[in-house]
Amino acid sequence: MEETIQKNVDKWLTGNYDADTKAAIKKMQSDDPNELKEAFYKNLEFGTGGLRGIMGVGTNRMNKYTVGMATQGYANYLKQCFGNEVSVAIAHDCRNNSRNFAEIASNVFGANGIKVYLFESLRPTPELSFTIRHLGCQGGVVVTASHNPKEYNGYKAYWNDGSQLVPPHDKNVIAEVDKIASVDDVKWSGGESNITLIGKDIDEAYMAMVKGLSIYPEVCAAQNDLKIVYTPIHGTGITLVPPVLDRYGFKNVNIVAEQAVPDGNFPTVKYPNPEETEAMSMGLAKAKALDADILLGTDPDADRVAIGLKNHKGEWVLLNGNQTAMIAFNYMMEARKAKGIAQPNDMVIKTIVTTSMIDAIAKSYGVACYSVLTGFKWIAKLIRDKEDKEHYVIGGEESFGLMIGDKVRDKDGVSAVAICCEMAAYEKNKGRTLFDKLIDLYLEFGFYKEKLVNVVKKGMNGATEIANMMDSYRKNPPKTLDGKPVTHILDYELKIGKDITTGKTWDIDLPKSNVLQFLLDDGTSISARPSGTEPKIKFYFSVNTKLDKAGDFDATEKLLDDKIDRIEKEMGLQ
Repeated sequence: MEETIQKNVDKWLTGNYDADTKAAIKKMQSDDPNELKEAFYKNLEFGTGGLRGIMGVGTNRMNKYTVGMATQGYANYLKQCFGNEVSVAIAHDCRNNSRNFAEIASNVFGANGIKVYLFESLRPTPELSFTIRHLGCQGGVVVTASHNPKEYNGYKAYWNDGSQLVPPHDKNVIAEVDKIASVDDVKWSGGESNITLIGKDIDEAYMAMVKGLSIYPEVCAAQNDLKIVYTPIHGTGITLVPPVLDRYGFKNVNIVAEQAVPDGNFPTVKYPNPEETEAMSMGLAKAKALDADILLGTDPDADRVAIGLKNHKGEWVLLNGNQTAMIAFNYMMEARKAKGIAQPNDMVIKTIVTTSMIDAIAKSYGVACYSVLTGFKWIAKLIRDKEDKEHYVIGGEESFGLMIGDKVRDKDGVSAVAICCEMAAYEKNKGRTLFDKLIDLYLEFGFYKEKLVNVVKKGMNGATEIANMMDSYRKNPPKTLDGKPVTHILDYELKIGKDITTGKTWDIDLPKSNVLQFLLDDGTSISARPSGTEPKIKFYFSVNTKLDKAGDFDATEKLLDDKIDRIEKEMGLQ
């Protein structure tokens, strides 16, 4: 390890790196040797989704050199696949250095003879996905670290269908990036004439597409005074969410002013993640003060959405990602059927760690429901695979992501905000709330309760610790949980499912992925999955039971929470 670190440091001190970079390395050598180790002990990995890491000097950091080398490798692969007629679209979020990294990527693509459409200023990630399809590009990049802390930035690579990279392109791009051994291999400049700035025309096309997703425009018009509170959490959502809501006809949109200005330092939150209650606390306070109908928040690149509602007791609560997905999936299927626009070959798609309540809902409508690996690229791939046979309606996953319609091939918080407001308007038009609808669905399909537990393992040893945890679960899986036998184990890395009671095994027809699932006969499932973008291992818990009447909601929820709590303790996660 020490030899690798020294080799990387020496390469940067003697190579074609700028004076500020070399001075920063020397300062770390004298002042912070531990930080030097973290910065240089490995190369920042170009994974299947691109780059993501802490910004700073070093081979293991997001900086102009790691961005430039990644872009050169990606450019090489695009030209291998498409020849010399290649174009890409590039967008970026609000983070510190995002514009700089986007311009560096544009310059490298341009220097390689690739036509570049660069957004004039920050834009949501879903608009980038839309733009690739709209302009007929062969690829694209968005500079963002999504909901990570402010120290991070990232680089997501896209293919010609507007989706993030899937096999074989993901591994092939990684191989090309790995071939870029030096900054001297990068074409940094010389193709500036290949870069075109884009903006308002694409915005108009994108917003028209989102408006076209509306199923009940007449209800939005009738409920145009729906009291909406929205927070972009200092991110890109501010550029498009308010004008999209205006196009839907909503006139009473109240933006959380303290979080309205894009700011890569995210000054009002610890983590700019709408999954965290703390990040939504200002929105909750404003919603309560205004007695709003619905609260919505998007993350820095506006691909995730959080919903806040008043519950059956009049208290403001945040829905979890499974609840949001379940309500949205049901709305799209129910509304399409009521409007007479449902098709016999309609399909919906979720991920393997998203609530199976969606399967039950889809079955009731006679709609095919497919489960894919975590990540919207797999939803996009299935749409592509079934394009001529089945009609895609909606996809989503538990991590606060929805993808409505097929014009965007990544999760889209902008269209999700619009449809969530339409859902709230639809229920209000009937004198009800979205929370009333949630309880109705639990009464019909059973009360499903999910919880996500993150175990963080940072630093040089973090990846090893996570790998050891997964290895331990594979070699010594739990035999019982909460007093009941584990009846099935699904190992997506080995692509094998096993019935523990009979010993029967079968092949899992999905790409290989480092996920383990433990299933019980009562519908309980526990999934373990190392994160692909953060130094953590995620545990997904799902339990369910019957809800006999609405008045039993609180008691039934406590029963399910207690069950998850017991299983957590049994697995040593508390």
